[in-house]
Amino acid sequence: MLWIKAFHVISLVCWFAALFYLPRLFVYHASSTDQASIDRFKIMERKLYRGIMTPAAIATVVFGIWLVSYSPSYYLSAAWFHAKITLVIILLGYHHACGRLLKKFAADQNTRGHVFYRWFNEFPVIILIAIVILVIVKPF
Repeated sequence: MLWIKAFHVISLVCWFAALFYLPRLFVYHASSTDQASIDRFKIMERKLYRGIMTPAAIATVVFGIWLVSYSPSYYLSAAWFHAKITLVIILLGYHHACGRLLKKFAADQNTRGHVFYRWFNEFPVIILIAIVILVIVKPF
């Protein structure tokens, strides 16, 4: 079980690194005016989303489910766990929203400025703080 927990945390760290970095790339992409920079950001965004972010998200969920399978009655009866799962589902929605935004940038159809993406970039930080508190402190 400790190996599974370790891989869960490793994949979670990779997923969050990408969740923090992709919207930051959107900030820079939205600010870019020269074609070389725009093309470079399209490649970086695509490779990050497909090559790191999505596989890390899948691994996080798979290892998380695997961990729950060791003691499903405990987890399914814990209120903190239900709150955590709700936040993970919201985070998966954020991940999906990043994918939609990536497609807009790839098609040169972005209509939002860099300020929007600076705020958009802060959302996973709030979710991370809440999830860590729920898992470590188990406030309820």
